[in-house]
Amino acid sequence: MTWPNVTVNQINQLLGETNEVERTVLFIGTGTVNVGKTLAVNAQSDFDALLGEDESPLKSDVLAALANAGQNWWGFVHVLAAESAPDAWVDVVLAAQLSCSVEGVVLSDDITAKTTINQAVTLRANLIARFGRWVWFILAVQGMQDEEGQAGYLTRLSTLQDGIAEKAVQLVPRLWGNEAGVLAGRLCSRAVTIADSPARVKTGALISMGSDETPQDGMNVPLSLATLQALEAQRFSVPMWYPDYDGLYWSDGRTLDVEGGDYQSIETLRIADKAARRVRLLAIAHIADRSLNSTPSSIAAHEQLFAKPLREMSVSSAINGVTFPGEVKSPQDGDVSIVWKSKKAVEIYIVVRTYEVPLQITISLLLDASLEASA
Repeated sequence: MTWPNVTVNQINQLLGETNEVERTVLFIGTGTVNVGKTLAVNAQSDFDALLGEDESPLKSDVLAALANAGQNWWGFVHVLAAESAPDAWVDVVLAAQLSCSVEGVVLSDDITAKTTINQAVTLRANLIARFGRWVWFILAVQGMQDEEGQAGYLTRLSTLQDGIAEKAVQLVPRLWGNEAGVLAGRLCSRAVTIADSPARVKTGALISMGSDETPQDGMNVPLSLATLQALEAQRFSVPMWYPDYDGLYWSDGRTLDVEGGDYQSIETLRIADKAARRVRLLAIAHIADRSLNSTPSSIAAHEQLFAKPLREMSVSSAINGVTFPGEVKSPQDGDVSIVWKSKKAVEIYIVVRTYEVPLQITISLLLDASLEASA
């Protein structure tokens, strides 16, 4: 005998939006005001009150990021004490995970040795292992010193990154003064997508570089494009300029990925990181969900489900006949593959298709000198 009743369940399909981590950065550097605090900042913040009225690399980087990021910029700043241990910034990033989740971290205190780079390499791995968070790093590198020529500077910096492989670390020499903040702001700009290179010229020229004049080395020789090109070849991320074209621009968001790696430019890494964040949330929601099984209908349905982040990232728009592409290309059949290894273990493979980026453009002109009959 069954007692009459009605049960109504509200099923959560998990089809809603997720919080955007992208374009949010944590700046870390030494200071004298609000030491030991992680501060939320945006364009309306009073930085003299938060970071002190005196200039500092941290304050200059934050203001440069604000200027280059444009509308709706916001992020976090943590002030270290001047006497902090060299690895104190690592503890700051780990502790900040309780109060803020960010896409990137900028270390404004100039590095001079490999130790800090290796700390960032380990920190990236720990953040993924402990929190499932994919974070990239911008590390400011000490600029040219007194009586140091450009040749000597290149030699010194060539040993700094030698032998280190990490696709999520960018080394940014401090030549004009605010490069680390300028690059961070460029990457946070909402005028473009995370798939756009900081080298994109149409985004506009770099501003608030820290110096109005071309930097000079210790021998009073102006910085040359050749030196910047050599630094880029050594896996440093640097500004540049084009002769007869006004303004300063970025060369490329160079990372410390290995030669031949897929993530030698930051925009490619940002795409993979964003996709990883999105599919991780989908996977968590399907733990012990028996609707995900080895039947053909389930596999087909979940191939579509796990392709959802790629479909959202691939949305493009067309304005006046000009197409503005999405962050990735639309997923194709077979880009998501589900393989059951056992009754309780399933592996999901996802192909992310990126757009081409024209960083090197070659134009060949042909002259037609043939004779044509006159009318």
